[in-house]
Amino acid sequence: MTLKFVESAKLPTQWAEFTICGFEDEQTGKEHVALVLGDVASGEAVDMRMHSECLTGDALFSMRCDCGPQLEAALKHIAEVGCGVLLYLRQEGRGIGLINKIKAYHLQDGGADTVEANEQLGFDADLREYDIAHDMLNHLQVKKIRLMTNNPKKVRALEEHGLEVVERLPWIHGQNPHNSHYLSTKAGKLGHMF
Repeated sequence: MTLKFVESAKLPTQWAEFTICGFEDEQTGKEHVALVLGDVASGEAVDMRMHSECLTGDALFSMRCDCGPQLEAALKHIAEVGCGVLLYLRQEGRGIGLINKIKAYHLQDGGADTVEANEQLGFDADLREYDIAHDMLNHLQVKKIRLMTNNPKKVRALEEHGLEVVERLPWIHGQNPHNSHYLSTKAGKLGHMF
């Protein structure tokens, strides 16, 4: 395992006071975090979102995607149920990075969809990997999850790593006129379930 736990601390938010746990991938140098609320090591199924970094959506409020609203809804949901985990994985732009994502946006401005743009830049449609999520959840002693996602690839990836996904919670937040083509492409070409 190249992922190591570094440190944890309190992280007060508008919804709840989470514990933020920092992890470092020693192979890539990337840093990832888990936001944890409640006793997630109890053996009971835990509500969990595996969220890939999206600076434009999460921090800059872009309406081109649904990432920011999905992130906010996940933290709010975890606070409401009183227990859960949000994994924030540093995989910007489905793994192509921020600058390449801006290049992909430019291609989308010219008519390409999100998959075509990545492919025109020489990338696969989705380069994200989820083995790090298994390592983070293993550290947190989470074995059973109710996964907040529309992406069947995430469910399969976690199950392939020995985690029990007892339920997939449909996660439909942030639809707007600016991202309708993006969302239909995710459904049609990437198999997302809306």
